[in-house]
Amino acid sequence: MLQDTHAAGGGWTEPRATAVLVLADGTVLEGFGIGAIGEASGEVCFNTAMTGYQEILTDPSYAGQIITFTFPHIGNVGVNEEDIESVNAAASSGVRGVVLATAVTEPSNWRASRRLDAWLKARGIVGLCGVDTRALTARIREKGMPNAVIAHDPAGAFDLEALKLRAAGLPSMAGLDLVPLVTQTQRYHWEEASWRLGRGYGRETQGTHHVVAIDYGVKRNILRLLVDAGCKVTVVPAKATPDEILSLNPDGVFLSNGPGDPAATGEYAVPVIQELLYRRVPLFGICLGHQMLGLAIGARTVKMRQGHHGANHPVKDITTGKVEITSMNHGFAVDRESLPANAIETHVSLFDGSNCGIALTDRPAFSVQYHPEASPGPRDSHYLFRRFVKLIDEEKQNDRQGRRLRAGVA
Repeated sequence: MLQDTHAAGGGWTEPRATAVLVLADGTVLEGFGIGAIGEASGEVCFNTAMTGYQEILTDPSYAGQIITFTFPHIGNVGVNEEDIESVNAAASSGVRGVVLATAVTEPSNWRASRRLDAWLKARGIVGLCGVDTRALTARIREKGMPNAVIAHDPAGAFDLEALKLRAAGLPSMAGLDLVPLVTQTQRYHWEEASWRLGRGYGRETQGTHHVVAIDYGVKRNILRLLVDAGCKVTVVPAKATPDEILSLNPDGVFLSNGPGDPAATGEYAVPVIQELLYRRVPLFGICLGHQMLGLAIGARTVKMRQGHHGANHPVKDITTGKVEITSMNHGFAVDRESLPANAIETHVSLFDGSNCGIALTDRPAFSVQYHPEASPGPRDSHYLFRRFVKLIDEEKQNDRQGRRLRAGVA
C-alpha cells in the first residue's frame, strides 16, 4: 500500500506508483520499483524463507516465475559474490521478478558487496516493494499461483489495460519446458567443494567416484556436496544422450533440479533415464530430477495449487523414522497413487502428505523432492549424498560378485 505524503502546494496526496504487479484476473497491485526498469512476466509464487534470498533469486528452478517473499526484511544483508546458485550466468536463466513488502535497506553484513536493488538491476530483474505480501500470499493459497506482469517505470506511466491483456494471455506453467533456458550447453568438470569460514570454497582433490550430473538447472551447492561426498563430478547438458553419458564411464548419474513442467522436459529426459535404469547405473535425483525419475518408471506428475517454496518444510524419512527440516521449491509433485510396484515411497511431507521421495526395489535408484543441499536443518539432509555414494559402492560390489559367479559357471 502506498503511503500518503505532503504535497508541495498544500494538502495530502498519494505518491505516484513506480511499479505495478498486474495479475491475470485483472487485479493491480501498486508499489515502488526497484531493480531493472521495464516489464517481465511469469507465474507468481510465494517463498516463506527468512534467510537465503540471494540463493533463492539465483536458483534456476525459479525460471519463469515472479517470487513474492513473505518475510519483510529482504535485502537487509545485501548480496555478495559467493552465495550464487546458478551456474549459467545468463540473465534470462533465472527468476523474472521479485515482490517485497518493504523497501530495501542498506546492507548490514560484512560479506555484502552491494545493495540488493543494485544487484537486481545489474541482473535485469524487475522488482516491486511496498506491497502487502501476506495478502498476496493468502490469495495464492486460496486461488493458486496466478500468471502476472510486473512493470517498473520511474515516471509511473503504465498502460494498465495493455498490461491486463498481456497478463491474461500468458501461457500456463503446465506444459512448459523451461530447462533449455537454464541448462549449460557444454560439458564441464566441477571441482569446487563446500565453503568454510576463513577458507572459502575448497577444491576436489581425492574424488574416488565419478558422477555425471545431468544439468536441468543444477544448483552449485548440490555439486559442491557431491564433491564433499568423495565424487569427481562431470556436468552434462540436459539433452545429453545415453551414449554420451555412458562414454564417460560414470559410477553414478545425478538428476538435477530445474524449472517448468516435468512432463514437458520428460519428452527428451525420460528415455535417457530409462536407458540408464536398464543399464543399472546408480541414480540420485533432486526436485525436477525426482519427478523425472518418477516419470521414467511410469508414475504421473501433477501441478500443485500453491507449490512448496520455503525453508521450513518438515519431511519424514519413512525408512528411518526421522524428521528433517527441509528447503523446497517446486510447483509440481509426483502422484503417489501412480507409483508402480517396484517403487517405494521413502519420504513424505508433514505439511500436506505429498510424496517427497522414492526408491526402486529392482534398480539402484532413489530421489527426493526437496533440496538436501540447503541448510535449514541445518544439515538434516546431507546424509542423502552419502547414501548415494553407498549405493554406488553396493552396486560395484554386486557387479563384482556377479562377474565372479559368471566366471565360476564358465
